[in-house]
Amino acid sequence: MAQPAADSSAKSRDADSEFHFDDTWKPRFNPWIIAFTVTLATFMEALDSSIANVALPHIAGSLGASYSEATWVLTSYLVSNAIVLPISGWIANRIGRKRFYMSCVVAFTICSFLCGLATSLGMLVIFRVVQGAAGGGLQPSERAILADTFAPEKRSVAFALYGMAVVVAPAIGPTIGGWITDNYDWRWIFFLNIPVGIVSIFLTSRIVEDPPYLKKLQKKAGSIDGIGLGLLAVTIGALQIMLDKGQERDWFGSNLIITLAIVVVVGIVAFLWRELTTEHPIIDLSLYRSRNFSATQLVMLVIGAALYATTVMIPQFLQEVMGYTATQAGMVLSLGGLTLIFLLPIVGFLGQKFDPRAMICFGFAWVSFGIWRISDMNLSISFWDAASWRVLMVIGMPFLFVPISVMSYVGVPQEKNNEVSGLTALARNIGGSLGISFISTMLVRRAQVHQAYLGAHVYAGDFNYRVMQQGLNHTLQHRGFSPAQAAGGAMGRMYEMMIQQANVLAYIDTVHALVILTVCLIPIGYLMKKPRYRTRQAAAHVE
Repeated sequence: MAQPAADSSAKSRDADSEFHFDDTWKPRFNPWIIAFTVTLATFMEALDSSIANVALPHIAGSLGASYSEATWVLTSYLVSNAIVLPISGWIANRIGRKRFYMSCVVAFTICSFLCGLATSLGMLVIFRVVQGAAGGGLQPSERAILADTFAPEKRSVAFALYGMAVVVAPAIGPTIGGWITDNYDWRWIFFLNIPVGIVSIFLTSRIVEDPPYLKKLQKKAGSIDGIGLGLLAVTIGALQIMLDKGQERDWFGSNLIITLAIVVVVGIVAFLWRELTTEHPIIDLSLYRSRNFSATQLVMLVIGAALYATTVMIPQFLQEVMGYTATQAGMVLSLGGLTLIFLLPIVGFLGQKFDPRAMICFGFAWVSFGIWRISDMNLSISFWDAASWRVLMVIGMPFLFVPISVMSYVGVPQEKNNEVSGLTALARNIGGSLGISFISTMLVRRAQVHQAYLGAHVYAGDFNYRVMQQGLNHTLQHRGFSPAQAAGGAMGRMYEMMIQQANVLAYIDTVHALVILTVCLIPIGYLMKKPRYRTRQAAAHVE
């Protein structure tokens, strides 16, 4: 009589709040050896997503291309990377995760070598497309491997190590890229990946293994949904190009952007219809029925937007407004990266003891405060002022990244781990593209608004205007300029000052917009359900 009651009680539990994990399988090697092995290649890929940014002028000059054309070195990588991310779980389930992961490392390493040997921009872009596609399978595969290797209650520490790869690497990438480019040659940015890739391939082949449930999934794999795959590739590709080129083409003032927007909307609708009606979908949309999974995707989107937006905004301000070199601006971000390296393991251990929902709320509150502090920017800041902004902001990032990485698997069947990893990585990358596109547009548009406002308040009859003009005029004449030259120079200098002030105000407006976005998400942690970890063996004893 007790058995039915127990069964009824078990069935009544909410699937979103209870985590079933098969602990009957154990990897042959120590989990931390496996974690280090897969993190190695992921760090390489995450570093490559940003390391080439500061080398674009050198690449353009070396290959006889314009700077605008050279940006396709970045865009091509991001587009192909984003296309593979959501289908990486599907591919891993079909051919085996270890085989898929090793194939990605091999392809990434070979393409890195070919990128370094490229003799034209066209060759470089083609190799970057393949390199980006290979890199798109590395991050999701590592997350899924960690999720299967570590028990649910121990995953926070493992994901802290993963966070050091995917969060720290893009932050220090521009600094490393700038140093290599200044002291050697831009080609070494790509050659740097070759020894790392060889070591990763060697270790992976001997240490990493697929759990039994993945082998069963391979045998049950259905036919390829070619239509769904094509729709997904076209939609994500169009979205990435639209976000990357939107501001440059004046958004919907450009026929190209309008066409891409139509492709994105039609593609999304067609893809959703296809996935809901086909027998073997590329992406299991039923995952989004889980409250925790849906919420974590939203949070990852915002984390990506905030992280990438500030990663671009701070060095851009320092270089364009303050006159810093690329290496100096990169050093500001690197200090934040060092802070993350120190904090992520600590937060990983804290994640085993504290409610992840509370950590998420605290993380958003701290990140909001850190971003708000950036609004103190002015033309008199020092290097250490800028470095402190970045350090203060990233303190809150581990409190978001670690618990979200854990919570994204709560309530999801273990055989869906590969898909969860791919979709979560896609959310972060799309968020990054949205964040960069947002600040690019905001900075240009708000600078124009402030320039018009400041210009309207500058006129010859204003007392302060006359005092400044006379002071500059007098200074220039003392330096040997004629009265006419001094008058023209004074006007030019005042115009430059106005442009600088308008740019600073535009940066401050952009920071305030990011603060509003993150503040709104402070309570989102408690919209999720707290996980109650329960192994299947324990469940068997209960029943």
